[in-house]
Amino acid sequence: MFQINNRLRWFRWMARMAAALGLIVVVVGAWVRLTDAGLGCPDWPGCYGHAHPAQVAGQLDAVNAANPGRPFDYQKALNEMVHRYIASTLGLLIIALAVFSVWNRRDPGQPKVLPWILLATVLLQGLLGMWTVTLLLKPLIVTLHLLGGLTTLSLLWWMALAPEHREIKAAERKVRRLAVVAMVLVVCQVALGGWTSTNYAAAACTDFPRCQESWWPQMDFGNAFVLWRGLGIDYEGGVLDAPARVAIHYAHRLGAYAVGIVLLTLGIAARRRAQTFPLRAAAVWVLAAVTVQLLIGMNLIWQGWPLWLGTAHNAGAALTVLAMVTLLRFLTPHGASRSIRSKL
Repeated sequence: MFQINNRLRWFRWMARMAAALGLIVVVVGAWVRLTDAGLGCPDWPGCYGHAHPAQVAGQLDAVNAANPGRPFDYQKALNEMVHRYIASTLGLLIIALAVFSVWNRRDPGQPKVLPWILLATVLLQGLLGMWTVTLLLKPLIVTLHLLGGLTTLSLLWWMALAPEHREIKAAERKVRRLAVVAMVLVVCQVALGGWTSTNYAAAACTDFPRCQESWWPQMDFGNAFVLWRGLGIDYEGGVLDAPARVAIHYAHRLGAYAVGIVLLTLGIAARRRAQTFPLRAAAVWVLAAVTVQLLIGMNLIWQGWPLWLGTAHNAGAALTVLAMVTLLRFLTPHGASRSIRSKL
């Protein structure tokens, strides 16, 4: 029979496995979006009423007749269903973590509430996934779905990391305040990146560092950030005019500059003031993640938005979020960690 501390190790091991799978879900979700496969299956949770796109092959005439504006495309349908299969597997793992937290509830270090918050988040993610399809890729829903996926990934990784049992020094407290501000900015930038992608604005600027051969191109901010445009609109391919797409792209680019400066400052400050190796390693991770992400973003434009690089840009965003979660985890003071554990 497992000892209590061994059960907690198993819980964290399961959380790490789920976090790895969660990262795959986020990256594959980006790949689905970038291959225009978000509506590869116009229904949910199945695909044209089946569990696998291959089952539709024998009914093509009937399927295409029922969907005259969206003929069946096997590759897009397969891309979408692969994402759903992986996401469903992740959901099962998260259910297992919630059940495990009840089984190991006597361990004071066992998170007890957070796994159930995570489970509620995943259920909401399922609804957002369904609405993504049924509401025809509405940008607000797709962006919220992206943020929900990264929230799921962040909660899993937070539970997977063991907090350091020590007091946080005064110099580190200053870094923690900056880290909280930086995390808020990262979330805003990720949301802006999702808005850019879902409005098909990534290719609105074909040059860098200028856009449309101008430092301040023609932009329509009034239409660029309308969150809700009503129901029944098919957003595949985007509905905005060029100036609105340019405004979204340029806002995301300006945000990248600001967030990049803040994260580089944070990483350097955390590296210099860190009192332990895990915290120094987390600071280096933040520096590496933001540097790679900025390089990917620039090359994405210079190379004409190849699919692999666009997918890598989404993966870079997820890794940057994970780096920030790690830094914040190790900047959590021992007393606060103990208090949190007693509540969770």
